[in-house]
Amino acid sequence: MHLQLNRIQTFLAVVDFASYTRAAHYLGISKAMASLHVKALEEALSATLLIRNTRHVSLTDTGQAFYDEFKIIVADIDNAFEHVRHGVNRVAGKLRISSTSEYGEKYILPILAQFTERYPQVRISYNFNSSLNDLVAEKLDLVIRLGNLADSAFKSRKLADYEIVLVASADFLARYPVSEPQDLNGVPWIANSNLSGPTQWTLSHPRQERVDVSGPTHFESNSSTAIRAMTLSSLGVSVLPGWMVEDDLASGRLVRLLPEYALPSQAVSVVFPNSAHVPRKTRAFIDFLLLHLGQ
Repeated sequence: MHLQLNRIQTFLAVVDFASYTRAAHYLGISKAMASLHVKALEEALSATLLIRNTRHVSLTDTGQAFYDEFKIIVADIDNAFEHVRHGVNRVAGKLRISSTSEYGEKYILPILAQFTERYPQVRISYNFNSSLNDLVAEKLDLVIRLGNLADSAFKSRKLADYEIVLVASADFLARYPVSEPQDLNGVPWIANSNLSGPTQWTLSHPRQERVDVSGPTHFESNSSTAIRAMTLSSLGVSVLPGWMVEDDLASGRLVRLLPEYALPSQAVSVVFPNSAHVPRKTRAFIDFLLLHLGQ
């Protein structure tokens, strides 16, 4: 059983990293050994789990079913081992978390000292990322994500809501005046490439009907920091979190467009693996976030 568990862990790592080489490095074994583990597992099951070519590794239908079932089982084993090792009433161990850089710098990093003061036996590893893929591949305990989440195999808790706003510089608006929603359909936009429809929005008004707008993408980035910088450089209209541009609006570096209209509010969520046994360190940090960031 112990040998089969090692083979299963190797198989899971190969899938998570989409690479025998990276999986072997993570597990501290050779690439040849990783390949042997997966081959032996397939022989024991009399089934093909992975299809490998020169460019990538993909799952068969059987491999996908096996991965889905054993990913949860192995996570539960790891958590149970940690509970026994550290004691069921202790909050200890390495907590691996991530968030987008902008939100993390403004809201998460400033409160970490309070958490570690309360739980001194917790060591924190912090990563900046905007993808949920690292929750599995990088063995993270939880991630903080912005925006409304798509359905996934993970659990999540909503922490708060935040406002997003349409902004541009005064110099840009001198060249491209925006006085009503329809004007947005004909001006250059700076799009957030993380979104499926980054320049398509529904504007709501307290006394009028909603208005759909769809502007042309002239520039794009997957970084809110870069989008803000391009907006300050008068390249186009953008949609950014209100908390990120509040100083720019107060100083006049940016102008809020159509302030009587509102964009849909966005959620701040903490996302974590869908396991029956959530580690105490993870539960403690989620409760901490709810206390300090929850509304």
